Amino acid sequence: MLNSKLAIGIDIGGTKVLGGVVNQDGEILRTFRVDTPKTGGDALNQSIADVITELLTTHNTDSIGISAAGLVSSDRATMLGSPNIKDWDGVNIAAELLNLCGAKTVVENDANCAAWAERVYGAGKGLENVIMITVGTGIGGAAIVNGQPLRGANGTGAEFGHMRIVPDGEQCGCGIKGCYERYASGSALMRHAREAIAKDPVAARNLLSRGDGTIEGLLGGHITEAARDGDRIAIEALATTGDWLGAGIATLSMLFDPSIVVIGGGVIDAGEFLLEPARKAMMREMPFVGKHPVPEIVSAKLGNDAGLVGVADLARN
Repeated sequence: MLNSKLAIGIDIGGTKVLGGVVNQDGEILRTFRVDTPKTGGDALNQSIADVITELLTTHNTDSIGISAAGLVSSDRATMLGSPNIKDWDGVNIAAELLNLCGAKTVVENDANCAAWAERVYGAGKGLENVIMITVGTGIGGAAIVNGQPLRGANGTGAEFGHMRIVPDGEQCGCGIKGCYERYASGSALMRHAREAIAKDPVAARNLLSRGDGTIEGLLGGHITEAARDGDRIAIEALATTGDWLGAGIATLSMLFDPSIVVIGGGVIDAGEFLLEPARKAMMREMPFVGKHPVPEIVSAKLGNDAGLVGVADLARN
């Protein structure tokens, strides 16, 4: 007998396919995972089918969602473009899984899933207009507008990371220059740190010592750790990243008028070292500042579970 209160979410990552059974309160009742096949394509489809089949042995539901990074068609069936997985571009995932395991599924962009989870269960709970920015290697974006995920005409809306903020700026992998993620992402943080180190190599010794002593051995976690210990170079690198983050949020706020902007992704471990500069930059760059309400900028609450929980709930809708 089908249980309408349960849903299955599948979160596709670079190293794992993680599935979970989620109830209406956002609680994960059971998980099952397999490694992500390096070959992608058909092998990945089979791995997803295997995870679904296993979870259905203990929890019977027909609400099943797949969360993955990339451009997803507006009918929530086809991966139009996948940046990190081989042979998945243009693949109708829903049709493939129906053939492999008989399950009806929907496919969602991972940032949309995380934003939806934060809106239903997390930092934006109960709010109708929420922006989420995931700050990792790149920048993912999602918008909840009047209580619904913004997908756009072709399913590719809210790709904030590739909004141009610096004409003729840093070259981005998407093909244009000056993208938001080239200045406000985890990769950008590392570049800002290298620039700060080059300006003052002596002061940078403390920061570099947290890795292997070289710039190449420096990781984002080292920068956050050093900032917490008061390291000036680390604090400066995070502040520069937060400054760019907030400048972009000012533009997004004028476009979407959100109640809240939720920041997720690995870089958010830096907390207020990133968020406070972002708030100041937003206020500095906001058109007509002081004449209209501005959104809160807060940390995400659900962490790594957000994609799985969000897509499970979206699968019910």
